[in-house]
Amino acid sequence: MPDGEFRLGELSGLPVADDAVDLVVCCLALTHVPDLRPVMAQFARVLRPGGHLVISYVHPERVARGSIPPVRLPDGTAGRLESYRHSAGDHLRAALPVGLQVRRCEEPFIPCTEPSGATDRPRVTGPGPWEVWPWSLAALVPEAAAAADRGVPAEIIWHFQLTGA
Repeated sequence: MPDGEFRLGELSGLPVADDAVDLVVCCLALTHVPDLRPVMAQFARVLRPGGHLVISYVHPERVARGSIPPVRLPDGTAGRLESYRHSAGDHLRAALPVGLQVRRCEEPFIPCTEPSGATDRPRVTGPGPWEVWPWSLAALVPEAAAAADRGVPAEIIWHFQLTGA
């Protein structure tokens, strides 16, 4: 595959030949996959031996707290993307059997600032429009939102490498 080529496909059947790439990057998708095993098998299939896989998405703790993107269905009704919480063990049980070895795992935090009594913006009085919920709820009681977010990672980033280099 030429350098820098991008292809659109399903995670369950990537439109890429076996052993064809040195790097696979997958962002913001695995939260919406019920089973990581077939996806990791596809990543391992298309990677050359020694190739790298980097995945990043919303931390499972955030998913549990309702950080699930809203969508509008074709008829205009409100909905939420189907989302799943994948533990670290889920990742390892899917990656290790197909030859993917962990090189690094990071769980960065959103920097939390202590809310002060003085604010430039007036406190909101309602939950905000549906399209920005649940994020808009934080503005109702910013002190409580900051306390709830403290110590909770924003995302999870995995770096795997395919064995056999």
